[in-house]
Amino acid sequence: MKTSNPVLSRLGQAAERQGTAGYGAYGPAGQPGYGQPYPTAAGYPAAPPAVQPMTIDDVVVKTVLLLGITGISAVAAWNLVPDSMLRLAWIGAAMVGVVLGLIISFSRVANPVLVVVYAVVEGVFLGMVSKYFDEIAGHSGVVLQAVVATFGVFFLMAMLYRARVIRAKPKFVRGMIAVMAGLFAVMLINFVLSIFGINTGLRGGGALGIIFSLVCIVVASLSFILSFAEVEEGVRMGLPQRYSWTAAFGILVSLIWLYLEILRLLSILQGDD
Repeated sequence: MKTSNPVLSRLGQAAERQGTAGYGAYGPAGQPGYGQPYPTAAGYPAAPPAVQPMTIDDVVVKTVLLLGITGISAVAAWNLVPDSMLRLAWIGAAMVGVVLGLIISFSRVANPVLVVVYAVVEGVFLGMVSKYFDEIAGHSGVVLQAVVATFGVFFLMAMLYRARVIRAKPKFVRGMIAVMAGLFAVMLINFVLSIFGINTGLRGGGALGIIFSLVCIVVASLSFILSFAEVEEGVRMGLPQRYSWTAAFGILVSLIWLYLEILRLLSILQGDD
């Protein structure tokens, strides 16, 4: 199974490798694999598996942990970083976050320490962005609204996926991959043009900016369906427990993207940004 989330895509690939390498129902030479009970002799207890398989609970716990760290870091940055240093902290945290995100994304297995550090850095970035919109730009209350809306969308997508109202079928996955690639290409081009002083209006306060933000919000919301499917597939295939950090990191990245897009849209609707 493939996904539009570049981080979680490794879960499906790893699951396929586990299955073909003999870590499905039985491992090499007929040895039991992940998720299967070890045979027992009469009077002897079953031996525990050498590697604990990933579970949904593992992903949930680590996702909540990372969200908590991100939130605490954001609140600390909001209150401790002076306004005169806001832009510097904003840019610095964004650059460090991009570097850490790329390192984690291209690692075979997510390093828990790096993932936690990423959550801290992204918390500083979100704290600075949120403070700018709420206090400096004058959009009072927009941060709380964006937080509530972000988690509301996340839980809605989780319920829709659990009820199988929306499924990650092949056509859906391929379509999402194409749309995600197109969006990121447009964002990159828009960023490069903005460096040269060219305003395309995609990130402005006009109708085009609102439409583009709505498109990003819809795509970010639907990306959770792919993430849930990828995690479910990893659990079904019995991936090792360490992959839960990879899954949690991928969900955190999607949540941050969704929050930023909702924050921007709400600020536009409140007035000039």
